[in-house]
Amino acid sequence: MPHFSAPASAQIVAETGVVLPAYGTVADLVLDSSAIVDARIRSAVRITGAEAANVAPGRVRFYVEADVLALIRAPDALATRVGYVVDVPLDPRGRVPKLNKRRVLVFARPVPGRAGMLQLTGLDAQRDWSAELDAMVRRITREVVAPDAPPAITGLGNAFHVPGTLPGEGETQIFVQTATGAPISLSILRRPGEQRRWAVALGEIVDDAAGPPPRDTLLWYRLACGLPRALPAASLAAEDPANAATAREDYQFVLDQLGPCRR
Repeated sequence: MPHFSAPASAQIVAETGVVLPAYGTVADLVLDSSAIVDARIRSAVRITGAEAANVAPGRVRFYVEADVLALIRAPDALATRVGYVVDVPLDPRGRVPKLNKRRVLVFARPVPGRAGMLQLTGLDAQRDWSAELDAMVRRITREVVAPDAPPAITGLGNAFHVPGTLPGEGETQIFVQTATGAPISLSILRRPGEQRRWAVALGEIVDDAAGPPPRDTLLWYRLACGLPRALPAASLAAEDPANAATAREDYQFVLDQLGPCRR
């Protein structure tokens, strides 16, 4: 059986004992793949010679034909049987794995002009099917195709800190740049004797009742995996040194609260 390529620290063990890749790994696959297929492998022919010259060590190349069991995502109608090339890891004993009859999730894009042919979007874009992984893929796909899906982050805009009337009181606002131009902003509130609170807003209006995004959601992924690791100097060009330092602390607080983007 192929192993997931993500390190153990980036994996989740489901209640059934199935090892799932991290949310970020699956989100990467979903976002990169215009076709996502639940399929059963009908045949797998090993490719050798010049056509396999660039295969990574510890992997073997196959041409696979698979019957489509369910279409999770596709730009258009897809054939009931698909073909693709895949490089799979050797099994733990170093032997060539058996792929026939294996149920898999395939992350790919259609090959233009070749009906039924797919091109995998990554080295590990064929994954063994499990109910838990299937559910995660479908949940992320629904988030990605939703009309209000948060866009990819491209950078940070202006940031500023406004001190309050009491010592230790204040608010930092940070504006996030996105691929679509849709506004995203972060706000961090400081109150004397209280834990700092932060919230993310999608839109022009900041909702004081909003909060951080739940972990392992598309918005969490966009922030945890897309935000720069530090506020750029240009974002704080209009701030005095004290307020700029506070804004940097508050931005680091947000990154710490989000946690690492594991893949």
